[in-house]
Amino acid sequence: MPKAVRYTRYGGPEVLEVAEVPRPRAGRGQVLVEVVAAALNPGEIGIREGVFAAVWPAHFPEGQGNDFAGHVAEVGDGVAGFAVGDRVLGFAPRAAQAEFVVAGPDALAPMPAGLGWAEAASIAGAGATAWAGVAAVAPRRGETVVVSAAAGGVGVLAAQLAKLRGATVIGTASEGNFAFLRGFGIQPVAYGPGLAERLRAAAPDGVDAFLDTFGDGNVDVAIELGVSPARINTIADGRAVQRYGVHSDAQEQADEPAIWARLAEYAAKDELTIPIARTYPLDDVRDAYRDLATRHVSGKRVLAVKPFTSEGNSR
Repeated sequence: MPKAVRYTRYGGPEVLEVAEVPRPRAGRGQVLVEVVAAALNPGEIGIREGVFAAVWPAHFPEGQGNDFAGHVAEVGDGVAGFAVGDRVLGFAPRAAQAEFVVAGPDALAPMPAGLGWAEAASIAGAGATAWAGVAAVAPRRGETVVVSAAAGGVGVLAAQLAKLRGATVIGTASEGNFAFLRGFGIQPVAYGPGLAERLRAAAPDGVDAFLDTFGDGNVDVAIELGVSPARINTIADGRAVQRYGVHSDAQEQADEPAIWARLAEYAAKDELTIPIARTYPLDDVRDAYRDLATRHVSGKRVLAVKPFTSEGNSR
């Protein structure tokens, strides 16, 4: 029987199990995907721990993971545009960390040649979140944009997308990630107390837009620097959204296969780099989330549901 990540109660990584489940089938208007890689995202930790139970309650036994990449295994009646064997990437809320996923064609995008499995699996979640944040603040050529936690899975993509629009990008990070950010043409600045002063020194002509991917007072800093609330987006500080009226655009605002396909093409053409910090076998899902919870990482963590190579081959 195929395997899938499941949990039957709220808690830490110890509640996760890799269980045998019935093989799903593609019904009318559905596509069955044999998953090769599935990404991990920080928000999944809070859902599994019950932090968001009032808004997104679990329905036990619950699945986990959202974004994935794999091969089309079955195509249901009434589906056009997909064929068995096609390489695809997609979004399946609380279901992606499994050997098989059922999705509608409106939740899938083609995976172009030249794109690796781990990178493809990161697009519909982190990639879309980064796209939405950048679109919300609309950087223009010659402007200066600050991205908090710029070495993280979303931050590093948002910073690159802002640069593609012609902006100068400053990224906050720990000093250990400075060289990593410079490799993308991002000017690093250390986070922590005194951040506003360091950003003023780094951007003496002012900051035009601010992308907060971490919370922890970053929106307050942006306001202190004189950034208009209309040019600030946060995915981690709901209090600041209520207080200042800043944007909070995230994956839901870029939940479109056309956007995912565009991001995938950028990545396949090396116009966008999706750094992969580490891949883990499916059976090591607990360790993967323990590592993710430290938040000390540059790039994405991904589950290898099937063994694959960095060139996008699977076996």
